[in-house]
This record gives sequence, C-alpha cells and structure tokens, in this order.
Amino acid sequence: MSTFDVLQRFGTWRLLRFTGALLLFVALHLVRIPLVLVALALEVALGLIDGYASRQASTPPRRPVNDFYAHTTRKEAGNVYA
Repeated sequence: MSTFDVLQRFGTWRLLRFTGALLLFVALHLVRIPLVLVALALEVALGLIDGYASRQASTPPRRPVNDFYAHTTRKEAGNVYA
C-alpha cells in the first residue's frame, strides 16, 4: 500500500498522525543513543574505580598502621602529651 493509497482510503489526518508517530519514534531513539553512551562510560569508570578500591582495601599495609608509640625500647615515648 503506497502513501497515496493510505491518503485516499483513510484521509489526511490519519496519514499525518502516522507520520508524526513515526517521527516521534525515530526522535526518541536518536535522543537515547547519547544517553546510552554516557551510561556505558559511567559503567566502565565505576568498574575501574571499584577494582582500584578493592585492590587497595585487600593489600596488607607495608608499615605499621599506628606509629604513635616507639617500637624499639620500653622507655616512655617523647611525643605523648597528656
């Protein structure tokens, strides 16, 4: 069925409604593409950040965590102010 057959059988108003619906469908899909690309970029970035944070949290510390007290002798620490 051609455009002219639809125009003759259903009228101008129906043809305009169909064309408008088709253009709206195409426009919504064109708007959706950049949003999908942004979501994909965010997913990759968050995955990299999550991997980095997991590696940092799972590695043991290289030096003592609490360096407030001296570890060598039994004498009183000089940096304690009470």
